[in-house]
Formats: sequence, structure tokens, C-alpha cells
Amino acid sequence: MSDDDTRALYPRRSPQRVRKNRMTALAAGAAVITLAGVGIATVLREPTGGSVSASNEPLAAPTTVAPAPTAPVATAPASAPTGEETAVPAGFDNAIAATDEPDGCRLTVRSMGIGKSGPDVECLQKALADAGLYTATINGLYDNATAEAVRHLQEQRGLFVDGVAGRETGLSLGIWPDEESLVVRTPPPPEGAEDRWGFELSPVAVSGDDPNLPPLPAASGSGRRVVYDRAGQRAWAVDENDQVIRSWLVSGSQYDNEVPGTHEVFSRSEQSSAWNGKAILPLMIRWYPTDIGNLGFHGIPIHVENGEPYQTTDELGTRLSGGCQRQHDTDAAFMWEFATVGTTVVVT
Repeated sequence: MSDDDTRALYPRRSPQRVRKNRMTALAAGAAVITLAGVGIATVLREPTGGSVSASNEPLAAPTTVAPAPTAPVATAPASAPTGEETAVPAGFDNAIAATDEPDGCRLTVRSMGIGKSGPDVECLQKALADAGLYTATINGLYDNATAEAVRHLQEQRGLFVDGVAGRETGLSLGIWPDEESLVVRTPPPPEGAEDRWGFELSPVAVSGDDPNLPPLPAASGSGRRVVYDRAGQRAWAVDENDQVIRSWLVSGSQYDNEVPGTHEVFSRSEQSSAWNGKAILPLMIRWYPTDIGNLGFHGIPIHVENGEPYQTTDELGTRLSGGCQRQHDTDAAFMWEFATVGTTVVVT
């Protein structure tokens, strides 16, 4: 059993000191890399990779929703999402390119492709017709004509071109559901508050014994595991007795490359890098391997150029990454102790 495994099974009495020392070391490492001008792209690559096949998985809302600040509008790259921190063309924002909503309809599934049918396809066809890209019959059938119209839209608006209608396409057409309504934001804990294992809570975390704890998603497994709900942008750490240790908000992928199902942590790095070498990814925990890269949980990315973080704490709970799940550094430190190699990760 490795030292990391031992730490996870028997958490230390003073985790805050360990965490602060580690994060301080990481920050110092980031400064050295920045000043030296060293490119880290060739050291450790972190492209997200992987694609998700079309599905009719519903976008279910949580039981309760707390008031929340307005989230920033997510942007998307002009090419296929190949990794965390994919560059966004200057001035480009596909979300604000949306047309008027066709009859006020909204999609209720995460993605659709050829062979699908029903009200969601009809909503898509109406939106494409309003955008002047679809002239065939609005019949609620995702046929070749519908797929071709989707491809034209994706080409025109700089989206990933695959003919499948997912989040980016839905946002661009103005038919994607209000994501913020699916996110449960718990009150910030008192300063110095800890979870069931004695680890400090971040401003977006809640202990497993707190009455404000959002319930685990249905059919999210059993036993010791990490549960990640894409719709709610939330993670839970669960012990071997099915007791929630803590739960916290993350910033997950803007795309459909977070594959639902049961996975396993297979690799970890105290410091890694984005695929393009522009970001440092602290405490990287990889759970989904692909042919061109890996997805994983990590702390807030740091710009190599100036040492600044890629996002704020208030932006957690909003999809901002290219495939990984960004966490507040306090939550990332907890996850480093909890999610050793072999830990189950359930994605809903």
C-alpha cells in the first residue's frame, strides 16, 4: 500500500497543515515556472479527449434550489474540445449568437443524433428553421436533413462539427435549459468549519451531517466512492458505510465529454499541465482515460503566464472547463487524500 493509500484510509489529525504546505509548494512551483519561462506542454499533457454518443438522458432538476448569483455565460472554442483550457477565439461567444426561442421550447435531453424522435427533435427543427438552416418538414424525426442542418449551424458558429445536437448547439439556438436552476448552492460554512473527517470546508462545500446537504443523485452506486452530478455541477465523497463525508460545487466541462457511468481513479499527479501548456493543474486525479487524453478532478487552474487563477470561487457551479472538474483548492486538497488510485467515481 502506498503512502497516499495509507493517508486516505487513516486521515491525519491536522489535515489543514498538510494541505497548506502542499498548496504553498504548488504556488511556489508555479512562480518558478512562470519566471523561468519554461513551457510545460511537453512535460505532462492533459487533453480531455473522448466523445459522448447521442443519448436521451433527461436533464433532471434537484429537489430544492437555493437562491444563487447570476452565473457567467460559458464560451466555446472554434474547434473540437481537445483538452482542459481549450482556447477561445477573441470576442467569440456562441451562447450570445442564439436566435429567438422557437415557441419558447427547451430541450429536455443532453444530446440527440440520427434516429431519435419526439418533442425535443421537433423543438430543435423549429429552432434550426428560425435560423434559416432547415427547410424540410418539421416532423420530430432526427433524420439526415436534420443532422445536415445541425452540421451547418456548427460550422457557421465555430462549434465542434459532428451533426449531433448537444449543449453547445442548444445554447447557440437558445433552446438549452437554464443550467443555474439545476445547481444547489448551500450557505457558506462558518470559518474553520470541518467535514466528518475533520477536513476544512471550502466556501462551496457542506459537511455530510449538515441539514443543508443536497441528496445524492438516484442510482449513484454504493460503498466508498466519489459521485459527480453533471447537471448540478456537484460532487459527493461517500465512505464505505454509504455515509456522505462532504459535498461541494465544481466547474465541469462545457462539452459532452464527461461520460456517465461507473469509473475508477487510475492516475494522480500533484502538479500537471493543460494540453496547451498554458495552465498548471494542481492535485490532478484522473478517472477517465481516452485515446487522446484524460479527464480528472483538480484544483483551480493557474495561468503559467502570470500565476493568476483561471476562475473565481463564485464561478464554481458553472461549466467552464474543457473536460476536467475544477475544484476550490480546499476541496481539491480533501480529494487528494480521499480519492486514491482505485477509488470508484460515479458520474450521473
